[in-house]
Amino acid sequence: MHPLQCVLQVQRSLGWGPLASVSWLSLRMCRAHSSLSSTMCPSPERQEDGARKDFSSRLAAGPTFQHFLKSASAPQEKLSSEVEDPPPYLMMDELLGRQRKVYLETYGCQMNVNDTEIAWSILQKSGYLRTSNLQEADVILLVTCSIREKAEQTIWNRLHQLKALKTRRPRSRVPLRIGILGCMAERLKEEILNREKMVDILAGPDAYRDLPRLLAVAESGQQAANVLLSLDETYADVMPVQTSASATSAFVSIMRGCDNMCSYCIVPFTRGRERSRPIASILEEVKKLSEQGLKEVTLLGQNVNSFRDNSEVQFNSAVPTNLSRGFTTNYKTKQGGLRFAHLLDQVSRVDPEMRIRFTSPHPKDFPDEVLQLIHERDNICKQIHLPAQSGSSRVLEAMRRGYSREAYVELVHHIRESIPGVSLSSDFIAGFCGETEEDHVQTVSLLREVQYNMGFLFAYSMRQKTRAYHRLKDDVPEEVKLRRLEELITIFREEATKANQTSVGCTQLVLVEGAGLKLLGSSDSPASASQLSKRSATDLCGRNDGNLKVIFPDAEMEDVNNPGLRVRAQPGDYVLVKITSASSQTLRGHVLCRTTLRDSSAYC
Repeated sequence: MHPLQCVLQVQRSLGWGPLASVSWLSLRMCRAHSSLSSTMCPSPERQEDGARKDFSSRLAAGPTFQHFLKSASAPQEKLSSEVEDPPPYLMMDELLGRQRKVYLETYGCQMNVNDTEIAWSILQKSGYLRTSNLQEADVILLVTCSIREKAEQTIWNRLHQLKALKTRRPRSRVPLRIGILGCMAERLKEEILNREKMVDILAGPDAYRDLPRLLAVAESGQQAANVLLSLDETYADVMPVQTSASATSAFVSIMRGCDNMCSYCIVPFTRGRERSRPIASILEEVKKLSEQGLKEVTLLGQNVNSFRDNSEVQFNSAVPTNLSRGFTTNYKTKQGGLRFAHLLDQVSRVDPEMRIRFTSPHPKDFPDEVLQLIHERDNICKQIHLPAQSGSSRVLEAMRRGYSREAYVELVHHIRESIPGVSLSSDFIAGFCGETEEDHVQTVSLLREVQYNMGFLFAYSMRQKTRAYHRLKDDVPEEVKLRRLEELITIFREEATKANQTSVGCTQLVLVEGAGLKLLGSSDSPASASQLSKRSATDLCGRNDGNLKVIFPDAEMEDVNNPGLRVRAQPGDYVLVKITSASSQTLRGHVLCRTTLRDSSAYC
């Protein structure tokens, strides 16, 4: 086999793909040719012969099959002080950003927000600068979502806008590079590169460490991609860089991927199998955030409460997994490891003044030890996201959710008995495959029965690769989906308003986030972007324990810890607010005093 074919075959087998392979080979051949011609200007025949010899010597010094085996088998966790060697076909200086400016846009879920912080941490260490001005960017990276077709269409539309920006780029500046990161890159892969030639790089959710190399390849004018999913990548040694210096809260990723394989869901195919970070690395990150003065941490994962740390051998005994009563899994029951209850216990002990939240959980993973811990610890928020997806047992079975309506309702009652005053939120899908009007009516009745405080409702969007795509028929007409969705939204708002109005007259602890948003429309309807565009000069806003937004006038108040001192609330302060009115989305009230999380229990 020709040496070039051998290298291409090795790289393809390890997920590098032909684009990256051809890119570095072309880059090296061009440089070899340029170097020879600039020194002695030999004949074309001697140029070709010299270039071939130079290329052969570079190829001999390049990556071998053993190199890739070594890389693949190397342990994932590294000391943060370690400097990783560059790939054998790239010089160290080619991986440096040379202070080129990066503009990052984030779409989708909280995991994508955290992924943006991880990607920026990696690029920052390589010498890139960050900009919030699109016009001055040298690199534009979109962190994307694939959960629904509408999310992907948003990205296609954005790429059309950026195409004009790239076309108008002055030749006096370095070429503008555009990259697609995250789930859409993983799902569509080369389709993006073929459809939009102006896209320079693709990086899947497990390939952010490779961003400096991908951008170095793109500098040669070639497209570059790495969409290889990993069985162990958790970025445990990468400290995310917070995007806002004034932030009062942060996301901490504790696990990645999902093994549930619900029939409608694309996540297992875009983010891979479940794997959890070592608890030690999570605690280290939370401690650093506490030292920075942040007051709230949200533990993140696609299936966050199925967390299982297997990094410590002594805890890998065959201890069975406790599931919620009446729930099953789509996979063989896992055993051993440190579970979510242990992590939640340890994280809540880091800083008693730091609130702890977690999302997004699966209802099957709420054993009693988790519920008891939430009830006992003052700084673990009494708010649980409990995705139902449907109120029909028949549809739930088709979705492969692992529970019936009856089991779900029983869990709701058990949670409310275990955690008095708990706030519940949920997800619902309207118009899933085969959903009848009777199924829809059962979902409506579940919304009325449970009376959620918050909800996230969407019309079903079939995704390729999912089980539903291969085995079910998307047979509910679009107009029916939208009509059912509107009905669910209407019922949800009615019931959420009732649930939230029970807070009127109560005193609640609120973590101040900043200036309040002045609503220009009805306070009982979701505010559009235009309605939320004007910030109130006289109001502040924050979130209560149940994660509901609370708006209150910016006024002087007493500081409980400094009697006689009058203060105004600042972002990051805990204040007590007496609730005077409620809607389906917000609470309003007047501020009483500034306090601490520990002292607030005497008043709430």
